[in-house]
Amino acid sequence: MKTEHIRVVPLFRGKPSLNIAEVAAAKHVSDNELFEGEPSAPPVSARLVYKGGDLINNVEVFTIYWGKKWSTSASGKTLMGKLNKFFTDILVSPLIDQLAEYNNGIWKIGHGKFTGTTVITDHAPTSSVTDAAIQKALQGWIKDKHVPPPTPNTLYFIYTDPNVAVHMGGSASCSSFCGYHNDISGNVFYAVMPFPTCAGCLGNKSVFDALTGTSSHELCEAITDPVPGQGWYDDDNGEIGDICAWNFKQVAGYNVQLEWSNAQNKCV
Repeated sequence: MKTEHIRVVPLFRGKPSLNIAEVAAAKHVSDNELFEGEPSAPPVSARLVYKGGDLINNVEVFTIYWGKKWSTSASGKTLMGKLNKFFTDILVSPLIDQLAEYNNGIWKIGHGKFTGTTVITDHAPTSSVTDAAIQKALQGWIKDKHVPPPTPNTLYFIYTDPNVAVHMGGSASCSSFCGYHNDISGNVFYAVMPFPTCAGCLGNKSVFDALTGTSSHELCEAITDPVPGQGWYDDDNGEIGDICAWNFKQVAGYNVQLEWSNAQNKCV
């Protein structure tokens, strides 16, 4: 069985040193295991190691709002606009600058850009959706030219409707995780952002701040480890964002997650 590398924003307080299959094996989650608003300190042994795979040099983010509720309410339209503005601003911010310590050979991480957005309602899930179904849908959108074709820099961000459970690696959103990133055949990179409707994913924050926190987590992980486990990865603690899960700061006026720095040996 292929080992699933950690690539999720965890629901639990702190990041478990388990792979996806092991997290999924935990059948019962008690209330005191959920995020309590107090971030845990990163493990003292944390160290990202370059595994030889691709990185994303100048990320190009395209947002996809998959569902019927995004464009049918004033609040949904407002939230889409704010999230798109978040990417426009954050991709040229110090959050990206700090990732330069992970440059390696031909991989030179620099500023990115927001390239566009779309709302897709066809075949939108209303209660649950699997990662396999998301991959199939994304490949169809690319083929039918509903979204731009992928390049080595393209990163699709897929946001689902409220109350849609996303299933990946045997686990579910708002049960075990709050978001994740993944790849298709090593050359199509995407992140999935389930709408935060549970306390474990809101973390005592507004929906917008919760989404920017989760999105920044997956953004930095996708840049430094676009094919999970093949870029910069810690075999015990996961990716750059996993080590610092639920530790936040303000950058360009937005709530973003701290990321692990090998150079400073701490979350920054």
